[in-house]
Formats: sequence, C-alpha cells, structure tokens
Amino acid sequence: MAVKPYQIIPSESIKILHRKNIPVAVILLLVLLLTSCILPIMPFDEEKWRAQVESADPALLHAPHREDGRYFNPWMPMQKGFSDFLRWQLSEKTLYEPGEEKDVPAVISDLSDRIRSTSGDFIAWIGHSTFLIRMGGEYWITDPIFSERALLPKRKTPPGLSVDEFVALPGKKNVLISHSHYDHLDSDSIRRLPADTRVYVPLGLKTLMNDLGKQDVVEMDWWQAISCGNNCQVVCLPAQHWSRRIIQNTDTTLWASFLLVTPGRKIYYGGDSGYFIGYREIGRRYTGIDYALLPVTAYEPRWFMHYAHMDAREALDAFRDLGARYFIPTQWGTFRLGDEPIGQAPSALSKAAQSTNTDPARIIVMGIGQLLPMKSQEPKFKK
Repeated sequence: MAVKPYQIIPSESIKILHRKNIPVAVILLLVLLLTSCILPIMPFDEEKWRAQVESADPALLHAPHREDGRYFNPWMPMQKGFSDFLRWQLSEKTLYEPGEEKDVPAVISDLSDRIRSTSGDFIAWIGHSTFLIRMGGEYWITDPIFSERALLPKRKTPPGLSVDEFVALPGKKNVLISHSHYDHLDSDSIRRLPADTRVYVPLGLKTLMNDLGKQDVVEMDWWQAISCGNNCQVVCLPAQHWSRRIIQNTDTTLWASFLLVTPGRKIYYGGDSGYFIGYREIGRRYTGIDYALLPVTAYEPRWFMHYAHMDAREALDAFRDLGARYFIPTQWGTFRLGDEPIGQAPSALSKAAQSTNTDPARIIVMGIGQLLPMKSQEPKFKK
C-alpha cells in the first residue's frame, strides 16, 4: 500500500528527522512532494542483525557514553538518519486485515474507584507506556501521558485514568521518565501533576522538569542507584535508544530504563529500547525481578525500526535475559508510531511464545484500566 498524500508523520518519525536538525516544515514539505515516488519494501536480514547484537562487547555497557555534549550507546552507535526516514515514508506499506487494523485493547472503566477500594500493591495500565504502580502506600507512574496527542499522533484509545483522578489519589506520588520523546515525556501531563511530585529522570532532563513546575527532581546516570525512602531503591539502567525534542538538540539528554527495588519485590520498567546485550547484564546484576514491563511497538518496518524498538520475539528474548517472573507488554494499543496496527502486540507475542516455548502464563497482557494486584507470594519460575 503506497504512502497517502498528506498523511501525518508519527512522532517517532519526527524524532528521527531532527537528527539532521532539519525544520519540521521543510521535512513535511519534502515528504508531501515526494509521495509519488513509491519504493519497494526494504528486505531485512534478522540473522545478520542478531549477529551484530551478539558481537557487542559487554564491557561497553559500563563505558563513558557522552562526548562533545551528546550521549550515545557505546556498545553500538545508531546509524539511521534522514535519508532512511524518507525511504520508509516513500516505501510500500504492508497490508493488514481489516480486523487487525481495528483491533484495540479492552478499556475498563472506573479505575479510580477500584484503586480506592483495593488494598495492597498493584500495577495498573493507563495506556501506552503509562503504568501506575502502588507499593508500600506510595504511587509510581511511568512516562505519564494523559494528553490527546503525542505531539502529532492522536490517541486511538482513552487513558484508563485521567490526570485529575490521579492527582486526587491520596499518597506520595513519584514519576519515572525514561527519555525526552513526546510519547514518553508529555509536558502538559507533567505540568498538571502536584508540585511536590518527585520525578526521576536520566541526565540532562532536570532543567526541563524545573521549567514544568517540578522542583523535586532526581537526575540519574546509568547504573546509578538511589534510595527513595521506606527501604525502596531506584536504579537507573541502560536502554538502546536516543533522544530529541523540537527545542532540544539530538541526544543532548540521556535515555534509560529503571528498576524499582523494595524488600519484597523488584519491578523493571524498560522505557523504550531496541534489543541489546544490556538485558543480560541487568538480569545478572539484579536477580529476582518479579515484573518486567517491556515495549512491543513501532517495530515495522524492521529494516528501519530494529535499532530502537523490539519486535515480539526480541521482547521475549529480553524477558528471558532479565530472568523475570512475569512479562507485561507496554507501549502498544494507544498511538500508532510504526507501520503495524496498534493492537497487534498480543497476537505477535502469542506466536513468538509458541515458537520459543515460552510459558504463556508468564505473559500478562493487560487491558487499559486493568488493575493487577501483586501477590505477596509469587510462584517461582525457571529461566
């Protein structure tokens, strides 16, 4: 299927385009002028890509990762640029069945009421990468976006909780921000959070958080661990991604994943990342992860997306590398950022699980607004 004239470019695409510091208006004009030049779908060699991943030196996971004011992934620098983006936009698109295009996750109402009537710890999916976690009476929310759009892409499903409902919940509120892209760092959502909200961000994002009215900001580097009180610890960990905003140059702020550690539980939030050897190192250093929240979205076309995003099989590989008990897929079902339909992740994971002999009971596909109680005694699984 050819690119349609005047189609809106997803925010993930805008991120890539800015790597060459090309104004958005110029980018849009170029795409509109060139949409008549339809190119064939680029092939992608999965075996070659995996070999490249496996050849990375694990020592580089701990190497310096900032040079000349820009951050980078020292184990494997990113190579895609503006010309690659243009080829994607001008290439044929994979055709999907009407049912696949219309498929969206279930949306469960009245989450606020259910939270107030629930005791104990839980994980709730608000939508996209936004998860609400309650542990020890405190709330943690990951990459909160309650807005209708992520810069340009419009929500296909509503958030399971409004920002006002979240603000009204009693208890201390903490935020984890994985990186600066608009579907993960939404200015309006951050601005509307309580002034005393504590925000944990990768290096370089503290100033922006201050500008958005948040003063209790903890800026962290990879492999840094910080006590957050009540025997809780936040660990900032690597991810294979990059950063950019309209008012921010490419890679001038860091990207990260996070691990929440309490005496009885460990929760890993993967942010946004391609598959890389870092998952093995994280699993080796931090054993006993209970829940791994990992992204499965924007993976098509593979030739363009493979570096910064995981497909279903890679997400399951990351899950096994981490040695976690349960896998919760994130970042699907809300915004269309890649070529694949927004509701494809569950079926893709089911197929990948069958081909890799992964126990389906360990994959928890949540509905938007679903509340998942975390039991005090979790069953043990082998890796």
